[in-house]
Amino acid sequence: MPRNVTAGLDGSPESLAAADWAAREALLRDMPLRLVHAREWEPYAYAPLGGVSVPRSVSDAHRDWAEHMPREAESRLARRYPGLRIGTDSMAEKPVPALLAAAEDAEVLVLGSRGLNGVTGFLLGSVALAVVARTARPVVLVRAGERAEDEHLPDGAGVASTVTPYRDVVLGLDLRNPDDKVIEFAFDAASRRAANLRVLHGWSLPVSSHGYGGIVDPEFDAELTARVRQELSDVLRPWRTKFPGVEVNEQTVIGGAGSHLVDASWDAALVVVGRRTRNVQFGTHIGPVTHAVLHHAIAPVAVVPHD
Repeated sequence: MPRNVTAGLDGSPESLAAADWAAREALLRDMPLRLVHAREWEPYAYAPLGGVSVPRSVSDAHRDWAEHMPREAESRLARRYPGLRIGTDSMAEKPVPALLAAAEDAEVLVLGSRGLNGVTGFLLGSVALAVVARTARPVVLVRAGERAEDEHLPDGAGVASTVTPYRDVVLGLDLRNPDDKVIEFAFDAASRRAANLRVLHGWSLPVSSHGYGGIVDPEFDAELTARVRQELSDVLRPWRTKFPGVEVNEQTVIGGAGSHLVDASWDAALVVVGRRTRNVQFGTHIGPVTHAVLHHAIAPVAVVPHD
């Protein structure tokens, strides 16, 4: 199967917002869009009756909904985005393995997530969290209510628009493990949108930077800050060369990166974070920074797995 942008679809408002975001991403990448509807379908439920097990069929209403919902979503997106190549798959199996299998053929998998209090942040369901933690492909989480104009700056009158420049793409970069896959994803996303790339690295002062009585040594503090900034510039230098059209703004901040990335998401088109892959069968090991961003960011979040 050719590479595509895949969206998981369950008919909820958040999954429909994710499908809409995925359609725009497919156009940016000049790729087809694949809508995947996965469900655990148990056609028979057995109950003893006089020693005999009697089958109970899945309701016609549920079956009709499962058949028509993906086609209705496809039709809506085709009207909204003329020329977009769209395909649908409806699979009668558990959502997590179905989405993991679908992600293998995708450049990016897009899933929906409900907003906390209907306004801010993510409420990450067990399916989305399990997929994010186990897939080898990038996953983008999109909150309910996300609109195309949210990715763009308002116009001169302060009105939401889809024709103004994109807001920044924000990259959370860990200098202890600056993986090329994560960096390239962020640069590529910014390049396709003709957007600025804001690179944010959070770090902490070592205990040795404190003098007698716990007072910070200003000179040592300044030296360390300059060293971290230089290291960040060195890591990004080859990527600036590879993507000369992307304007890069580098930020080094004291403290954990999670809260700073959440703050940056208020004015971002996309937030990009990494997830280190681990060979585990169970659990959702996504790291504290990625966990914080996934649960509290406003903008869509791309999670890029890496070694």
